[in-house]
Amino acid sequence: MADVQARIKLIEGMQLLGESGSGHTVVMDAHESFGGRDMGIRPMELVLMGLGGCASVDVISILRKGRHDVRDCVATLEATRAQTDPKVFTAITVHFVVTGKGIPEKAVARAIQLSEETYCSASAMLGKTAKIQTTFKIMEA
Repeated sequence: MADVQARIKLIEGMQLLGESGSGHTVVMDAHESFGGRDMGIRPMELVLMGLGGCASVDVISILRKGRHDVRDCVATLEATRAQTDPKVFTAITVHFVVTGKGIPEKAVARAIQLSEETYCSASAMLGKTAKIQTTFKIMEA
């Protein structure tokens, strides 16, 4: 059996219901120019969110394992796509805002580096076609 499973089912028009192997669902829809009705997230937005989620889980986990008092973590992502098909991501910027008590800059930089270089599967895959740039800011709680 595969490590990760998903099922995508047509609802109507171009609206799709994605169901994860763990039983969670997300509604997707195509842009109006592809017959969609703007009734759900675009599939490529979901890919970008997957990168943000993967990297965020890593950064939070690494900081907490280092006994840092993380209270919040927000990742904001922006991406540029190729002009021709397949319109892969060619550049992605990830900006983290980590909030906590006394978290050293060095610890956040190291957590991001470990995520990018070792742990984040999404980053490893998307990095094959996109230049991924990461920045961060620390906010005191």
